[in-house]
Amino acid sequence: MNKIVYDAMSDAYTAYHAADNAAAILVKNGYKELFEHEDMKFERGGKYFIRRGGSALIAVNIGDISYYNYKIVASHLDSPALKLKYSPVVKTGNMGKLNVETYGGGIISTFLDVPLSIAGKIYVKRNNEIAALTYTDPHVYVIPNVAIHMNRALNDGYKYNLQTDLMPLFGLNADENYFNVLTGEETVGYDLFAVRATKPFFAGVHDEFYCAPRIDNQVCAFSSIAALTESNVRGVAVAFLADNEEIGSKTAEGADSDFLKKTLKAINKSLGMDRTAFDKAVARSLMVSADNAHATHPNQPQLSDPTNSSVMGGGIVIKHHANKNYTTDGLSSALFEQIMKAAGVKTQHFFMRSDLRCGSTLGAISLSQLALKSVDIGLAQLAMHSSLETMCADDTDSMVNGLKAFYEAHFERTESGYKLQ
Repeated sequence: MNKIVYDAMSDAYTAYHAADNAAAILVKNGYKELFEHEDMKFERGGKYFIRRGGSALIAVNIGDISYYNYKIVASHLDSPALKLKYSPVVKTGNMGKLNVETYGGGIISTFLDVPLSIAGKIYVKRNNEIAALTYTDPHVYVIPNVAIHMNRALNDGYKYNLQTDLMPLFGLNADENYFNVLTGEETVGYDLFAVRATKPFFAGVHDEFYCAPRIDNQVCAFSSIAALTESNVRGVAVAFLADNEEIGSKTAEGADSDFLKKTLKAINKSLGMDRTAFDKAVARSLMVSADNAHATHPNQPQLSDPTNSSVMGGGIVIKHHANKNYTTDGLSSALFEQIMKAAGVKTQHFFMRSDLRCGSTLGAISLSQLALKSVDIGLAQLAMHSSLETMCADDTDSMVNGLKAFYEAHFERTESGYKLQ
């Protein structure tokens, strides 16, 4: 398994933590942080990153621009979780609980009877400043199931009540102010989540399976950062790590924002290019929307398409959908697959069963902001949106190597398609 990806995921409890970890990798590799509230200036040969809202990040590596285009890998950092409400402590008898609401579409039962951490952002008052801090509660919490003796429906399709069944236990006789107890500072706001606290581990007779919280979609996000830092890029190489994909992307940090377009325009201006040059560069570009795919489940193989299912260990998955839940078309698929073939990276194709509803991802949403030729890819995984997911460990190397090949490839737009050098 790719070491950069493994290390970065080990404590990336939320999108805030993941963005911090990505930034640390970039700084270590000579990338300079720029800020949206200041003048953002990019130079030829420069390496930069910008954060927005603490939970989204864009990294840029400007290579040879004799043929000016953008090579963009877009992914997301958020995963389903339980978000703390304000005034979170609820008393029942001598027991304190934490009041939460669901974030995204998780498999609810997988958040019960497992170790949980409270993590995210807190905002503390220090003199006249409100300071934002990435925070991880040092304690472990749990949401206990009702015993089978008290709820015989648990194994018969019991539907969990999102208000009453999902409150983590805070403590005995616990009616204290949650934040003053734990931080020792005056907390004036927060964006905190109850998330699976389990550390990643390997499973299987040969340790071939990688099991971890938040595989969807931190694996693709950190793979794009690893690939970017290792590549001898051509054109303008970009890794866009968005937030809020799991809730529709319609936020300032999401794919349906001006973050990517604004950054590309700032690059264009800094390089001395005009609007016409920008429009031409966009038309020459390719975006890779990297978000994981469903592997064929060994216990339920009939849920996969009969001829276009994906398997763990099969390399990068190219995802297709007739109604454009995925952005791939025949041309973008062919271009990406040929780049992978030249690099010796395995690929496979995924279509959803025609009688099952297909999910969507950030690629199609990003195109509402910037009209780019695009291909949707991912790695095959099991238990997507569980609090603990499973994939093939070696597939992370396929993703990093594949994205590196993409960043280093030279392709030119022609009247009929693309020409690969």
